[in-house]
Order: sequence, then structure tokens, then C-alpha cells
Amino acid sequence: MILFCEECGTRHDIDENRIKGEVYRFSCNGCGETLMVSLANKQEGKRVQAALTHQIQPAASPEKILKILVVDDSKLIRKVLREIIESDGRKQVVGEAENGKQALEFLVGAQPDVITLDINMPVMDGITTLKHIMISRPVPTVMISALTKEGSMETFESLKYGAIDFLPKPSKVKGADLQSQKTEILRKIELASGVQIESIRYLRRPSQKKANDIGGSTPYTCCVAIGVAEGGYGALLNVIPRIKEDLPGAYVAVMHQPAHHIDGFSRYLDQCSQLSVQRAVDGTRLQGGTCYLSAATEQVTLVQEGGQNRLKVNSSSVPAPIGAIDILMGSVAEVMRERAAGVLLTGAGDDGVNGLGRVLQMGGTILVQDPRSCLFKEAPMKAVHKYSVEYLLSDKQMAFAINAFIRAHSN
Repeated sequence: MILFCEECGTRHDIDENRIKGEVYRFSCNGCGETLMVSLANKQEGKRVQAALTHQIQPAASPEKILKILVVDDSKLIRKVLREIIESDGRKQVVGEAENGKQALEFLVGAQPDVITLDINMPVMDGITTLKHIMISRPVPTVMISALTKEGSMETFESLKYGAIDFLPKPSKVKGADLQSQKTEILRKIELASGVQIESIRYLRRPSQKKANDIGGSTPYTCCVAIGVAEGGYGALLNVIPRIKEDLPGAYVAVMHQPAHHIDGFSRYLDQCSQLSVQRAVDGTRLQGGTCYLSAATEQVTLVQEGGQNRLKVNSSSVPAPIGAIDILMGSVAEVMRERAAGVLLTGAGDDGVNGLGRVLQMGGTILVQDPRSCLFKEAPMKAVHKYSVEYLLSDKQMAFAINAFIRAHSN
């Protein structure tokens, strides 16, 4: 197991076979911070790692019944969700709660596999409940609320505090297709149940002015190309805010999300991050301490013009035949060579897998999200099968590996 200190980025190689018990505590030899590793899912992790080695994806045991806790202040919604969930013979509602306080009390003596959680509730709201869950008893949680729609601030807040996914509440209004809603709820609960999560530490909003807020050009020695497809909001919220702004790195990320939703997400991510987070704009001169965010329909490349590295953005109404992540990583590798890093996070399909290969060919470094922590495991699994990946990390640990890479290439 590779662990990076959240405070200083020091790498620690941990031999799991020497660890006794479910929690391992030790002091960082870089800054002295006390670090803690939860090994509650150690045996499951070994099963998945063996599957990765043999190039097969572990399937859920067909006889396993998923236990679900439904949390919503509406008795009607709880009834509807119970009926939807239990229409699948492999899923069972093992408890209901009408507020967050009741939900936390239920968790003291029970271990559901997934929680569905509303936001607006009396006594204790959903966001507060989520914070308590993720710090004390991490359980994969899907937000099901009238407020959790793609692009909403409430959705981003939920994902920041550890929710795995989100959905609006089932509804019959405006001729909504209840069958498709039912299918999506069951699908997202199933996906969430396969994500191995860990306790979180709150992201501290940056109090100081960012380097690029002061004006002038911020230097950089490395460029990190980040690709994320399905499940990308939560993954980036676990990565970008943990990257240090005082390191000489520049960052370009491609998301498989609608461009108009990325506008709002980039503003939200900027508020949470030490880095300056901006939308990728054609002709922008690359600067350190900055993350440039783009959609898959905006073909982004890094080019050298007049002795400067600039972004080229060619918008299209549909994704390019060659994946947008592959295109970005290939161009960054060509320009930055050994000072390029390719990071592949959660996603279906294979966009980014070939891009990682180009980064390796040019002497760069690749980092892949551990499929066990991914909502969509397909792309990271393909990368693990195709390459020798030294850095296979959860999304919560990925930033510290990026920080270490920048430090190693800072001269």
C-alpha cells in the first residue's frame, strides 16, 4: 500500500501483512503528522487486487443481498423508495429514518451497504448527517433529494463531503417516466455498493490570496493532464482541492460532463481549492498554480507558440472520434516530455488509456485511480491491465502523489 501524507506529501510504503487490527496509526517521517489507515476492507481489497492481476473484474456475489438505509422526512417518499429498492430481489431496505439524527442512531447497531439520503430534513439535515457518516462510519451514500440535480451547488456540496452519487427524488410531474427513474435509482445504488470508501478530512477553504489573483505570470516546471469520465464531479473534488498551489505545476482536466455544467462546477471548485480553477479558453497561456477545466466536446491540446505553452480549444457539439482525454494527454506529453504526468480517474469506456501510453513513451509519469474507489471502474481497470502502474491510488490520495511528482521535478 502506498500512502501520501496529507500535510507534506511524503510517500510511505506500507506492508499490509505486518499490520495487526483494522486501523493502523503512524507518524509521518516528513512532518510528524499522525496518519491513520483504515483496513476494515482489507480482505476485500486483496480479492480485488488478485482480480486485477488476473485481468478480471470481480463481480458481486449473486447471493449477496444489499442492505439499504433510506433517510427522508417524507413518509410517502420512503414508501416509494422502499418499493423501488425491494422490487429488485437482491436489495432490501433494512431501516428507515425521517431525519439525520435517527439515521446516525441506526448506524450504531447496523451496517447497511448503502444509504440513500435526503438534504432538507428537520432535526438534522442531510449535509450535516453526511459529514458525521463519513468521519465516523463511512458508508457509500447516494443523495436522493429535490435539490440534487446535476450542476446544483447542493450536489457539489454533497460530493465534497463524501457522497458517492446523486439523484433527484422520483416524481410523476411533467410526464416523467417512472420506470426509467426506478431503473436509474437501482443502478446507482448498485454502483455505489461497489465503491470502497475511507474516512475523510474536511477540505479547508483557502484563506490566502491565490498566486494568480495577484497578477503576473506564475512559473511552472511540470504539467499534469487529468482525465475523468462518469462520476467525475466527486473524484475531482477529492483531488484538485488537495493540490498545493505553491508548487510549480500547471494542470489541465477534461471531464465527460456537459459544458454548461462545467461552468458552474469550475466556479465551485475554485472556491474550494488552493489552485486557481478556470475554464479552458483558446489561446490561454499556461500558468502555474492553475487548473484549466474543459468538457469532452472541447478538444483541448497544449501547443508551443512563440516560446510559450498555450491551450488550443476547438469546441464541437459531439465528442471527437479520438477521446478528448487521449488527445489532451498526448499533446501534454509531446510538449512536456518527462515533466508531464497523466492522471486517469473514474470512468466507463477507454478514453485516456492510450493517452497514458503516450505519456509513458515520452518519459512522463502516470497515476491511476484505484478501481476499488471508483464509481465507474472500466477505464482505470483497462489502464491497470495495459500498463505497469506504480501509482494506483484512491481519489483521496491522488493529490498527494501529484504533489510529490511536482516536487520531484521542481528544478
